[in-house]
Amino acid sequence: MSSFRIRPRFREELPLDNSEYIAILKKAIDESDGFTGIVSDHYAVIKIPREERHYWSPQLALTIEPYDDKKAVFVRGLYGPKPSVWAVFFMSYAALGVLALFVGVYGLSQLMLDKPAPILWAIPVFALIAVGLYLVAQAGQKVGAEQMFRIHHFYEGLYHDKVRIS
Repeated sequence: MSSFRIRPRFREELPLDNSEYIAILKKAIDESDGFTGIVSDHYAVIKIPREERHYWSPQLALTIEPYDDKKAVFVRGLYGPKPSVWAVFFMSYAALGVLALFVGVYGLSQLMLDKPAPILWAIPVFALIAVGLYLVAQAGQKVGAEQMFRIHHFYEGLYHDKVRIS
């Protein structure tokens, strides 16, 4: 499941009514001692138990969409870290992008005025920091890989079908 993707995901259609799907999911989480989670009518989160969690522990967020015209449910799954961890990385990338934009505008305006613009050297530094953040995220994904496999196998066991991660 490890790859260049930061947040692996899947989609599947199951021949179950929305209420049947929710009932099976709730029962499986309640009876499991290896997982915890919350389940509502259109959203669910499957997590590793609190005593086993660490900073890089993954969780599976499920969006549940019932079909109106047939007895089926469409499920979208998204593996990732806790939302707070994801937000830190997202905001870091956004801050680097904004800084690079401002530095680029200032540096290019200096060049247009025939002045030296050594500030433009900050842009490759920002790019290196972004690559470093990406590598840290990949390392964190590797740390949580075993737990991600556990969650994935738990989910596949609910309905006894293989789910392809994309």
